Amino acid sequence: MIAAVDVDYREAGAVAACVCFRDRADERAAEEVVLPIARVEPYEPGRFFRRELPCLLAVLGDLDVGPEVVIVDGYAWLGDGGVPGLGAHLFEALGRRVAVVGVAKTRFRGALAAEEVHRGAGHSPLYVTAAGMDLQEAARFVREMHGPYRIPTLLKRVDQLCRGLAGPIPCPDVPPRMRPRSSPGEVEFDPRGAKIAEHGASKE
Repeated sequence: MIAAVDVDYREAGAVAACVCFRDRADERAAEEVVLPIARVEPYEPGRFFRRELPCLLAVLGDLDVGPEVVIVDGYAWLGDGGVPGLGAHLFEALGRRVAVVGVAKTRFRGALAAEEVHRGAGHSPLYVTAAGMDLQEAARFVREMHGPYRIPTLLKRVDQLCRGLAGPIPCPDVPPRMRPRSSPGEVEFDPRGAKIAEHGASKE
């Protein structure tokens, strides 16, 4: 299973979303989760992962089946590949057992490890990085995702879900769920699909 995750921050709290699908070329989701989160960490320049990582772990912890690959909006690695970004922090938090692909819409200055992926008719690339997966394979993965436009169909879908711009897919085998969570980071995620421990919201 592949999971695309995203978070939208509100005046108070945030909404995390996850769209799961079985193959990179799939047009429709197999499972969707939308998770309102009441409290998030304040924004800290240079340490964005401290804010977003607990939200991602929380929504992944609500999946029925753990994914083999997670796609995040952003970078797995910064600089020349030696500085961990959100994706690398998530890779570590998942015990290095789940590959994480970062897909960014804008270039991070000095992100030399990113592979440019061109999709659709536009000239602007996506910037792909990966932890736990070969970079060229990750780039091919994103290039082959469904959709004729720059942003793959299901990456656009998860963005719309967390921002409240899309409703449930009218399909009986795709059950979107919304569950309130008072605090992110409460669940340690087991990639085999089980919640294995309750703990505090540590973001290191």
